[in-house]
Amino acid sequence: MEQGWDPEIKRFFVRIMNSIAITLLWMMACATAGLYFQLAYSNGKPVIYTVIFYILMAVTFFMLVRYLYKTWKHS
Repeated sequence: MEQGWDPEIKRFFVRIMNSIAITLLWMMACATAGLYFQLAYSNGKPVIYTVIFYILMAVTFFMLVRYLYKTWKHS
């Protein structure tokens, strides 16, 4: 009798963990850029920085959703 996990189950859990990890990485990067570098609000600096931050955040969110969709579509 084979010991260990079924290879399909292992691939499924790896896909779950990768999805969670990439989403958390995106969230931490956006929070860091927005709060630590003060790009989420214009506080005495040109508004263009805030606009560019939100545009880049929306574009990267779209890319994240597309990546997750393609990852889970092949299941």
